[in-house]
Amino acid sequence: MNKQSLRDMKREATAHALADAAFELALERGLDGFVVDDIVQRAGYSRRTFANHYSCKEEAVAAAAVSYKNVHEAEDLIAGIPENLPPVDILYQLMKMQLSAEILWILRELVSLSKRYPTLEPYILNVLRSSQIAAQELLSDLSRGRYPEGYTHLLAGAVYGAVLPLLDGSINVLLPGQSAEESPGAMTFDQYLDMMFGYLRKGF
Repeated sequence: MNKQSLRDMKREATAHALADAAFELALERGLDGFVVDDIVQRAGYSRRTFANHYSCKEEAVAAAAVSYKNVHEAEDLIAGIPENLPPVDILYQLMKMQLSAEILWILRELVSLSKRYPTLEPYILNVLRSSQIAAQELLSDLSRGRYPEGYTHLLAGAVYGAVLPLLDGSINVLLPGQSAEESPGAMTFDQYLDMMFGYLRKGF
């Protein structure tokens, strides 16, 4: 592993530690109950280091939904994808990996926080948008020009758009870690994902 990749890993670990600290404080005290100094003190970094990663505490809180833990898993997944696998099936595998139980829980907590603190919402949407763009770019690369230019944009937009109602509770879906008693009659997240991709495969 070269020095650049080691430097990138260290930078990502620092960003993740700051985001985790900010998210924990938001859950404990609410968004108005802490300042940047509290974040850096808990994470063990300086205000200057914080400023190198985030513009404000809201951005740091929302960044808790960005996972750095499955980078190698993503690389292995990409390396093992058959050359002619349709983009919808590639995206299905990416979503199963990306939306882990932990990340789904964090996203739902962030959406709940944003209802009390609206200043958080743009940063949550930015995190989701960044994930969507990354998935779309990956689909374009792996498709190797086999599909029209707008196809991967449309596909990624449809999938990530279908995730939002899960997070705000608009659709009754049981997320990983929730018991059936919490939402009687709700389908599981895996069932919802399979249903959503079933629609996409059939062209609605």
